[in-house]
Amino acid sequence: MSKKLAIIGASYLQLPLVLKAKELGVETHCFAWEQGAVCKDYCDYFYPISVIEKEAILEECKRIGIDGITTIASDLPMPTIAYVSERLNLVSNPYEVSLNATNKGLMRNCFKNAGVPIPKFMNVNTKDETLSKELNYPVIVKPKDRSGSRGVTRVNHKTALEAAIKVALESSLVKEAIVEEFIEGQEVSVETISWKGKHYLLTITDKITSGAPNFVELEHHEPSNQNEKIQEKIREITIDSLNALGIKNGAGHTEVKIDCDGNVFVIEVGARMGGDFIGSHLVELSTGYDYVKGVIDVALNNLISPKLTKKQYAGVYFLCKQTEALMPYFNQKNDFEVAKELQDEDLKTALSSNDRSGYLIYRADKKIKLI
Repeated sequence: MSKKLAIIGASYLQLPLVLKAKELGVETHCFAWEQGAVCKDYCDYFYPISVIEKEAILEECKRIGIDGITTIASDLPMPTIAYVSERLNLVSNPYEVSLNATNKGLMRNCFKNAGVPIPKFMNVNTKDETLSKELNYPVIVKPKDRSGSRGVTRVNHKTALEAAIKVALESSLVKEAIVEEFIEGQEVSVETISWKGKHYLLTITDKITSGAPNFVELEHHEPSNQNEKIQEKIREITIDSLNALGIKNGAGHTEVKIDCDGNVFVIEVGARMGGDFIGSHLVELSTGYDYVKGVIDVALNNLISPKLTKKQYAGVYFLCKQTEALMPYFNQKNDFEVAKELQDEDLKTALSSNDRSGYLIYRADKKIKLI
């Protein structure tokens, strides 16, 4: 009899998970609102229940008799996954850990208490609470509970702080935000998978964003070009961050900044694989490790220690107004491309990830520089 896997979310982000599970002979049960549920046409069973309706999902999972529950590339379902897992004695992270890993304020409190290096920050829940506080500018204002650059603004002077906080609060589901000092430097993310408290580092990914004020992610490349000394610092701090949050099982996506003096600061950790095709495509392309299968194996309680079988370069470019110089590569066949899609020829200035109009994924023996 095939194993039964509950997948929380059914957008294009979860499609690689659904397809991999079916490839492995695992029965798939997807839960999400019907609108935008791409996976509805691919999974074995679909349930039009919101990913945050944890009690309704729990009751349905009891009825089905699921063997595991998971998602990829999305923060919103994580508390539901942990809640259901705890009550059905399945593999996941504790419910409290899922809250710490999806609320940027709680997360930073965990890091601060554990001595993990992070930017100075403040929690805010009204648009003027921080105006009288001492802050070193520039600062970043962001919602506590969103991803994809939604509601994120760089503020260079206190006169613009109130407006930025208003934007962040409006974008937040819990109507809370954080203000943190901006670290000038390079951004990377660290892709990991954890099993019964042991953390396996898979690769480090270099990130290129649109810059101020919104920092929308435009490129990802792996492995990182950071020197080995910096990479070792990044690895150590990543392990400390995962432990500070109490993450025990599943994928991890740790975002880090390196300043001009080589100091490493943790920005945030997702207790799930990175989006933007990092977890679903780039890790396996560059390392040979089937990361999506690993996530399924964790949920079904049968992970085998990851083995990295190759070292190649892989990356993704996103098309928008800021990267319109990429358009010729979308109009021709390229030797290095693995996949690409042009979703809209009317390019927008990307203020969040939702404004991007296409992507191109590559694999090669060296980093491919297109712009």
